[in-house]
Amino acid sequence: MKTITDINVSGKRVLCRVDFNVPLDANRKITDDARIRAALPTLRYVLENNGKLIVASHLGRPKGERVEKFSLAPVAERLAALLETPVAMAPDCIGADVESMIEKMQPGQVVLLENLRFHEAEQKNDDSFGGKLAALCDVYVNDAFAVCHRKNASVAAIVPHVPMSAAGILLKRELDYFEKAMARPDRPLAAVVGGAKVSSKLGALTNMLAHVDKVIIGGAMANTFLRARGVAVGASKIEVDLITAAGDIMQKAFDRGIRFYLPVDAVVAETFDEGAATRTVPIQEIPEEWMVLDIGPATSLVYGQALQNARTIVWNGPMGVFEMAPFSQGTLAMAGSIAEADALTIVGGGDTDAALHMAGKTDRVSYVSTGGGAFLALLEGKTLPAVAALEAVSN
Repeated sequence: MKTITDINVSGKRVLCRVDFNVPLDANRKITDDARIRAALPTLRYVLENNGKLIVASHLGRPKGERVEKFSLAPVAERLAALLETPVAMAPDCIGADVESMIEKMQPGQVVLLENLRFHEAEQKNDDSFGGKLAALCDVYVNDAFAVCHRKNASVAAIVPHVPMSAAGILLKRELDYFEKAMARPDRPLAAVVGGAKVSSKLGALTNMLAHVDKVIIGGAMANTFLRARGVAVGASKIEVDLITAAGDIMQKAFDRGIRFYLPVDAVVAETFDEGAATRTVPIQEIPEEWMVLDIGPATSLVYGQALQNARTIVWNGPMGVFEMAPFSQGTLAMAGSIAEADALTIVGGGDTDAALHMAGKTDRVSYVSTGGGAFLALLEGKTLPAVAALEAVSN
């Protein structure tokens, strides 16, 4: 698969598909520009090498209609500040007006296309729409890892229509780090998996059993595994239909000699509320009408010790309801343990990223993935449609 650094972009129209799906406040001000900053190396490469930079992204869920609150205009303003060069805002992402605007571009100039999802053809992976986007450029670059698990026109259908396609610097970095972690890791390799549902992580857990040496489970999904071991978890959320599957995963781990860790204590409450009275109890003593909302301090200690000799750690999913202060300590402790590990540490998933920021440990891990769904798809062993499209034209 080619990367942008393999291509001479001088004088060429280069369409970079990025993920600028940034959070906005009520006044349409960007509250976190991390996704824009993540794409800057690729965008700057085009500009520094005399290319004509065309940037494409989606924002929000306008459902195929033009919705002004989802316009990328605020992004154009922020991007201009970060690139320290003017960014022209296109009226649409396809059409005669856009084509005319791009025709007049000079090397070193930047145009930001309007929200791709203003057209329902984008998410339908419409071939005609992909062809119209392709007509705007000489070179196509995918630097939107967070969208690579989706069959959208701007990451899949467009590729066969473009003379030359490549991965951006961010996309290449994402794939390289995942390769280091799962395909050729320094061992022991530990997977820390949390979050609310076993159902959302079942594929990832099943696939990771072929790669990892240790599995550490937290979050509400741990309740289903505990129930599979015969532990009464009170009024805690469980997925009854997946108790057998959870048991099967633990048995496979045992059969393969994989260490499988579950909570030994928990922070519990009678109601799902930040102001609720809480107790910390051994996992075998959860009161009947109470629910588990975080791992307990003893579990944090055990998990931290289990990670001490790991040389590669992949973390996806919080240990509890970290958004509520009384139930945040388990997740913050996990962030601390991973930050202190002498290991290659890779963190993926929006909630996990947020928890890492909350703990102030972002700069203490090796890599924070920019794509939740795409990261999880890789953990499941799936081929990303957008990456497959790039690989197809590289052969």
